[in-house]
Amino acid sequence: MMDGILSEVRRRAHYEKPSVKKKRKEAARLRKLLKKKLRSEARDRERPRR
Repeated sequence: MMDGILSEVRRRAHYEKPSVKKKRKEAARLRKLLKKKLRSEARDRERPRR
């Protein structure tokens, strides 16, 4: 829970240009997408095929 609070405090400490904010959000989106893909692939490997 503290991770979210601390990251938000750091983020709000200084002005963030719109272009930087956009790049940060895009990077977060890609990380989330990759994580989801890797988890689904791992789940598919664990399931026995019929």
